[in-house]
Amino acid sequence: MRSRLDAVVRRVSKAAPSLKCKKIGPHTLRHSTAMAMLAAGVDLSTIAMWLGHESVQTTQRYMVADMEMKEKNLEKALGKNPFGEAPQQTLFKPDEGLLAFLESL
Repeated sequence: MRSRLDAVVRRVSKAAPSLKCKKIGPHTLRHSTAMAMLAAGVDLSTIAMWLGHESVQTTQRYMVADMEMKEKNLEKALGKNPFGEAPQQTLFKPDEGLLAFLESL
């Protein structure tokens, strides 16, 4: 598998030269596929089975990575205002009533 993957990366690198500097192996494909499944809304238990993980807790790392990517992309989307200052960011903070309701579920 590794030699076939290396051949594909070499061929594709001609059209996308940035791939030449990247380390792409079977794990990269496995991780990318799992992240794409997560982004498409596939539940973690299905992804865990597809990856062959013994438990969903192992697959939970993909969820953490996905949240980090979302935060970074949100920061990029907010950008800077015309005056060069970073926009004021506020995170949602639920009030006690909402927290109590959610804990009662």
